[in-house]
Amino acid sequence: QVQVVESGGGLVQPGGSLRLSCVASGGISSVNAMSWYRQAPGKQREFVSAITEGSNTNYADSVKGRFTISRDNAKNTVYLQMTSLKPEDTAVYYCNALGITLQRLPFGSWGQGTQVTVSS
Repeated sequence: QVQVVESGGGLVQPGGSLRLSCVASGGISSVNAMSWYRQAPGKQREFVSAITEGSNTNYADSVKGRFTISRDNAKNTVYLQMTSLKPEDTAVYYCNALGITLQRLPFGSWGQGTQVTVSS
């Protein structure tokens, strides 16, 4: 089955930068869209950014101009470059992949999440 694995989280000071990565693997024919969501303690999971196979992108207003999403279609990998980080960006960041399996079935899979903490 399809697996999604995030990496790159950590502790960073306000104003700093981090780059998250997410790889989808396991019986995949194509990945149509990859997205990042985040969930802060005590809050609901919220949309951060998404990118289609054709590299069309979308961002939450709260991260526009600070975060950049990109992908490597050959590697089924999506990246989230985060700059000018703020304490309110602190959350567990989750990756979601939507696509088609080798069996021609649609899939939607989540990763386990990676912690991003912005603090001095």
